[in-house]
Amino acid sequence: MKEALKVYGLGLLLMLVFGFGWEYLQPKPKLPEFAPDFALVDLEGKTHRLESYRGQRVVINFWASWCGPCISEIPAFSKFAVEHPEVAVLGLSTDRHQRDAEGAADRMGIAYPVMMAGSVAATYNIRSLPTTVIVDEDGRVDSVHVNSMSFRALRKAALP
Repeated sequence: MKEALKVYGLGLLLMLVFGFGWEYLQPKPKLPEFAPDFALVDLEGKTHRLESYRGQRVVINFWASWCGPCISEIPAFSKFAVEHPEVAVLGLSTDRHQRDAEGAADRMGIAYPVMMAGSVAATYNIRSLPTTVIVDEDGRVDSVHVNSMSFRALRKAALP
């Protein structure tokens, strides 16, 4: 009985460590000090240039419609965008087809601009989804988060 409890306890401990440490095990993209500028057109036809957000914190979320963890974090990002309009939230879809991103955006009721990432994903060295890059008011990369983020984690990372 004691041996079974030890094995069970060790298994539970490993699951907790692995679960909470997953983000730290994922390779984070190497980015320069200043976030690379881009100009992309959102699904509504409006152009967004990162440089135009200087003076404001920016959350750049790389995602795809086929990515389960991406879809699970979208409600938190939408809630954050509505509750904190002082922080720009930009969703960059890595889907191959715009119709896939449009379908997901419509289904999820995404409350922030969504655009097709295209070559910007390569510029930012995105290897895992979802990946979120927080850019400070001066355009510096403040932090990079790989894997889904909760509302609380997003608020902690994105608000000064």
